[in-house]
Amino acid sequence: MKFGGSSVADGAKLRNVGELVKSLSGENEIVVVTSALGGVTDDLLQCARTSAEGGKVEDIATFVDRLSKRHVQALMDAVLDPDIAKELKEIITQRLGELEKAYIGICYLGELSPRSIDRISSFGERLAAPILSGVLRDLGLKSRYYSGGEAGVITNSDYGNAKPLEKSYDLLSSRLTPIDGVPVVTGFIGEDERGNITTLGRGGSDFSASLIGAAIGADEIWFWKDTTGVLTTDPKIVSEAKNIPVISYREAMEMSYFGAKVLHPRAIEPAIRNGIPVRVKCTFDPQDPGTLIVKEGMAREDVIKAVTLSKKVALLTISGAGMIGTPGIAARAFSALANAGVNIVMISQGSSEANISVVVDEPQVEAAEIALRAEFPTTIVREVSHNKDVAVIAVVGAGMVGTPGVAGRVFGAMGRSKINVLMISQGSSEHNISFVVSIGEAERAVQELHREFGLESGAKR
Repeated sequence: MKFGGSSVADGAKLRNVGELVKSLSGENEIVVVTSALGGVTDDLLQCARTSAEGGKVEDIATFVDRLSKRHVQALMDAVLDPDIAKELKEIITQRLGELEKAYIGICYLGELSPRSIDRISSFGERLAAPILSGVLRDLGLKSRYYSGGEAGVITNSDYGNAKPLEKSYDLLSSRLTPIDGVPVVTGFIGEDERGNITTLGRGGSDFSASLIGAAIGADEIWFWKDTTGVLTTDPKIVSEAKNIPVISYREAMEMSYFGAKVLHPRAIEPAIRNGIPVRVKCTFDPQDPGTLIVKEGMAREDVIKAVTLSKKVALLTISGAGMIGTPGIAARAFSALANAGVNIVMISQGSSEANISVVVDEPQVEAAEIALRAEFPTTIVREVSHNKDVAVIAVVGAGMVGTPGVAGRVFGAMGRSKINVLMISQGSSEHNISFVVSIGEAERAVQELHREFGLESGAKR
């Protein structure tokens, strides 16, 4: 099970989580994976950046004191036993003492390395896990807390986006099983083979939970969110968005890759490895079954299950008559982008071979342009251009495989709505059709497609 924090009523949220775990522990063996309290990681990183840019030591002390008060207040609201509360206060004081020293070092050096960023980032989870474990003990359960590294999440040294090593599966199994009480493990963080703290990148806490679930052979992996499972689209765009009761692993990955915020694409990879069902449930409504994510063939194959929207992307186009008939252009372009560390979201190449278009994450577009201009002489590539005012729309559903006319309905809806499509991509798996529109028309495109495929009705579509 994996829980996240909340910036509102931290103590009440932690107590509610503890009571929920207790209610489930009678019939289940549970390992809990926790995130930081809401907003803490962002605050930690902002203070680190400020410290590196000439911040003052007294400002660091003020920030750490504010962080201490928040966590102490949370534990006082959530834990009734004075002995447990005293123990937790001492842990918080000790951890925040480490944090303050790290900040002061950054302040004096004026330097913030990737390794330092990971160490700073880890404190949110390393403060939350002892408190949640203390809440469980206060409720009468046996519990011990672990950092990700202590539990067995051993990674490479790619700070900020570390990958767990294969040995993590055996280590997690040997250290967490047989399950004794309710272990609480920090999500998001691990450690490399030299003992340095690492972080797993965006979606890291869900990834940690999935990794642990696969390692211990869990029956199900549960992600607890503030929404009622995986929805047909963003309810902020379409108020009639519905929960999807069951989806396949592939559909879930396609949705998360193209903008569904409830899951990160990496989060279910370990579950897929062992064929473990993943359930997304709502913290505020524990009785709601949420969304179950299962193997292909076990979910209802609606033609379209969801429409997603991905913003903060850019459309990058390289063009030139010299590209026509020249072997290896695409390979050189993609190698140049890979060497520059640019993530490619979508690819499209015209049949004339005179241009290649790719969608990249918006913050990487300048680096992408520089890499491509350096790779190709102007005799081959005449122009490299970009457009940041775009968004990617994806329609996802396993049922579109072999179903004629899906693309016609998608783009027919866009034509009737007078929405201009700038780029189209469909993989051979046929599980999704994705395309690019201007940012100003993106939400309207989602609304039209949601209506076109009747996703708000819950009927087979």
